[in-house]
Amino acid sequence: MTSPPFNLSNTEMNYVAYKILFVCMGNICRSPTAEAVFQKRLADHDLLHRIKVDSAGTHNFHPNAPPDERSQAHARKRGYDLSHLRARPVVDSDFEEFDLLLTMDWDNRALLEDRCPAQHTHKIRGFAEFLQTTQASVIPDPYYGEDPGFEQVLDLIEEASDGLLKFIITKAQA
Repeated sequence: MTSPPFNLSNTEMNYVAYKILFVCMGNICRSPTAEAVFQKRLADHDLLHRIKVDSAGTHNFHPNAPPDERSQAHARKRGYDLSHLRARPVVDSDFEEFDLLLTMDWDNRALLEDRCPAQHTHKIRGFAEFLQTTQASVIPDPYYGEDPGFEQVLDLIEEASDGLLKFIITKAQA
């Protein structure tokens, strides 16, 4: 395991409380993967107690279903456990509760923006905005593809998770 790209003591983070919701279409591939990867990043930096992470879908296609088996298998190979996660739809209270609603693609973003009360639209962003070196505007949906698509999604989510963590810490130190 590589060392974190930054260093932050618990004392510096004591005043931060942040809530992040990862959003894709069905909440069985990308958003639960992002939830698990980011939770691991938080655990690695002893920040789980300060930042709440959840995931949801713009559609309620798979209510209370576990993540797609392929997503789980690929994530497990990299040390992430998705087995305890269950699909749920975005609900109206999410717009108020969460500080960031991070969408995986443009369709997810448009659907959230259509539903979101005006005072909360600033909370909606694309997760790919946090990529540090990869030039991609979305985290693509691997559902109808093969194994390489799930690996690509994990690569992008890991990179964006590192960028998101830097963003949150920078914001907390400002």
